[in-house]
Amino acid sequence: MNIQNLLLFLMELIGTIAFAASGVMVGIRKNMDLFGVCVLGTVTAVGGGTIRDIVLCQIPSALLEPIYVETSVITALLIFGFLYFKADKNAARFHNSYDRVMQLMDAIGLGIFTAVGVMTGIKQGYTDNTFLLAFLGTVTGVGGGLLRDMMASVPPYIFVKHVYACASIAGAICCVLAYRSWGQIPALVIGTVVVLVIRIGAAHYRWNLPCVKLEDEE
Repeated sequence: MNIQNLLLFLMELIGTIAFAASGVMVGIRKNMDLFGVCVLGTVTAVGGGTIRDIVLCQIPSALLEPIYVETSVITALLIFGFLYFKADKNAARFHNSYDRVMQLMDAIGLGIFTAVGVMTGIKQGYTDNTFLLAFLGTVTGVGGGLLRDMMASVPPYIFVKHVYACASIAGAICCVLAYRSWGQIPALVIGTVVVLVIRIGAAHYRWNLPCVKLEDEE
């Protein structure tokens, strides 16, 4: 395994852990049992990549390389076990930490998987198709979280929270342009960092896209 493939593999593992953790937090907040939490964590971690592979007419990599599913389940079990056996189960304290953990884990997972999605498209020979590469990066980044929120019956994060999908689109485009100029490793780093900066900045400064707020009828 060369350095580029090793870096890609490590980034995928980190992204898997981060997204699995965000899925677990949602499952716990929705009072799901251990099985439900594991399923939600796994779907969040591998869902985006699965959608991407289906678009590319491939067998999902999560089925061919079970290490990502295994990592998701282990992450879910560890977090669930820690919170289950934790002496202090104060609901208010959990909800206070929930948003911070979700924002950080989602930002990390979103940044990494956006860049990984772009690289997957490039490996398939679509180097010159900027739109397709940006689409693959974005769907890889946001797909798992979208499935998570739909399964948990909550408003999808990408539609309501702090410039979420737009950060992925921006990171994917930067990743594509960086690859054409400097190669794979700089592209992975730049794409991930762009998403992280936008997401963390949006969460900190409460950046949101405009929406129409209707007044309640009397």
